[in-house]
Amino acid sequence: MTTTFPEGFLWGGATAANQFEGAYDQGGKGLSIQDIMPKGIMAPPSEEPTEDNLKLTGIDFYNRYAEDITLFAEMGFKTFRFSIAWSRIFPNGDDATPNEEGLAFYDRVLDELEKHGIEPLVTISHYETPLHLAREYDGWTDRRLIDFYERYARVLFERYGQRVKYWLTFNEINAIIHAPLMAGGILTPKEELSKQDLYQAIHHELVASARVTRLAREVAPGAQIGCMILAMPTYPLTPDPEDVLKALQAEQANYAFGDVHCRGYYPGYFLRTLREAGVELEITDQDREDLKNTVDFVSFSYYSSVCESADPSQEAGESNIMGGIKNPTLKASEWGWQIDPVGLRIVLNDYWDRWQKPLFIVENGLGAKDELLEVDGVKTVQDDYRIDYLNQHLTQVGEALADGVDLLGYTTWGCIDLVSASTAQLSKRYGFIYVDRNDDGQGSLERYRKKSFGWYKEVIATNGGSLTA
Repeated sequence: MTTTFPEGFLWGGATAANQFEGAYDQGGKGLSIQDIMPKGIMAPPSEEPTEDNLKLTGIDFYNRYAEDITLFAEMGFKTFRFSIAWSRIFPNGDDATPNEEGLAFYDRVLDELEKHGIEPLVTISHYETPLHLAREYDGWTDRRLIDFYERYARVLFERYGQRVKYWLTFNEINAIIHAPLMAGGILTPKEELSKQDLYQAIHHELVASARVTRLAREVAPGAQIGCMILAMPTYPLTPDPEDVLKALQAEQANYAFGDVHCRGYYPGYFLRTLREAGVELEITDQDREDLKNTVDFVSFSYYSSVCESADPSQEAGESNIMGGIKNPTLKASEWGWQIDPVGLRIVLNDYWDRWQKPLFIVENGLGAKDELLEVDGVKTVQDDYRIDYLNQHLTQVGEALADGVDLLGYTTWGCIDLVSASTAQLSKRYGFIYVDRNDDGQGSLERYRKKSFGWYKEVIATNGGSLTA
């Protein structure tokens, strides 16, 4: 069937400050946890920033933002998702006053987006907790971070509230369960972190998100504020009811974050998880009141699905940061992430039915090794595999729209090549734009349009009409 995407559908791309800005020590910026994570989540953090950390330079968006945004405009982007680096605004995270140089940088980025008629979609905290907050407070395990985050968000809303309509509080908030340092700024090694401290940190983030949702409505009343969840649909490995239950419980571990954001209280199944883990959350009456400030929309990332089984002999897939068992019916990417376009339609229907809030796909894409070639005297990448992946996923988005799902937009992950979050490699490329920089840090940083650049431009120009079934 030919699907009509709604008028005003927000087509675009997504990035994160720590993965592409670079300039880690410029403009008064303080260090973030990412500056000491040279191998992403694949190895322990370093003591100080080291030369092998590609994120220190990223792809130098800090100095090349005008060139990059011009390329996004050439593709026809209606929206561009980026994050603000907390340590660019508050270098230590707990400073009394913000860093004007950092604020001015994002003013320039917004100027450039406005010049090209591109709607900004801003993530307030995207895996870049200021390093001082990790070292001094062990990140979100400490309740004081709620106030620091609220102070930071207030500055953003007061400065940019009239210019930014769409805000996300925390990137992939549920990833804290699997990557406590990256998603929660928690320096205590994962294997030493108690469940009590982990779930208390989760509670602090949820309260902070709700408080800032309320704050946005006070300071920037025209804004829309959403949560952001890592979507990982989980299928039972077999029709055995025990497998079905195991799959449901795996889904609930992620649902809980959306349930709190959309309903304003902890669901019963989550409270049972806490009881059985021996966790007693410190929840104040004010916390309960704060949590009632529910979001305007739900955004999420979607890359792959997994299976679950009650059979202990079934091994979880090693390549997947979220656990789960490989699905024997699906193929996988070069990094072992299983490719499941129909899973995106399933997630869209599931979330819409569950929460009845507008949805926004803010990450989806294929990480692959690209080869820069010369075609008719022009350097490019023949990335038909990426076109095929995105076409299949967007076709399923069209099906979900026909199913009646309310969807605001779609931003592909890493619309320009950037440093991978999980592995901190540059060779795991997602972009429509090739950036000449390699895993050893060498390269000219020159930008080249891939074949997918022209393909996505056509998809946007036809509002999805060029997609093929």
